[in-house]
Amino acid sequence: MAAIFEYLLDSQISRQWRGVLAALAAEFEAQIGHAELRELMHRVGSRFAEAHALPRCDSTSALADALNALWRDTDWGFVELSDERDHLRIVHYCAPLPAFGESALAWTPAFLEGAYQQWLAGLGAQGLAIRQASEFGDDAAIEFRLARATF
Repeated sequence: MAAIFEYLLDSQISRQWRGVLAALAAEFEAQIGHAELRELMHRVGSRFAEAHALPRCDSTSALADALNALWRDTDWGFVELSDERDHLRIVHYCAPLPAFGESALAWTPAFLEGAYQQWLAGLGAQGLAIRQASEFGDDAAIEFRLARATF
């Protein structure tokens, strides 16, 4: 199954941007520390979410539908949401993050973290924070969790 996801992701990422994004990521990594790169990508994701507002969502299902409509329109994969006992589980599949290169997968998921944080705060999730709960896996999935913020 991993080979199928890898093929689909590879075919989805525009060839015109692969080299540019990989070079950009390499330069970022040479100049900026890991924590700062995560912060930068989090801010970029937040800015993306501000520019792509979601409609009002009254349920987890409506939120998933709104997010998937947006991700489908931008070719950024899809998301599954589930209400767990103590958090909202967000699993994002097939984001084109590998376009930045393998090593950038350590910090590029913060883009999604920032976007989800911005959208969910805008929908009323005050005092809650999105946190990455898994690495970009062989199944092209990244898990995030919305839970009580711990500062």
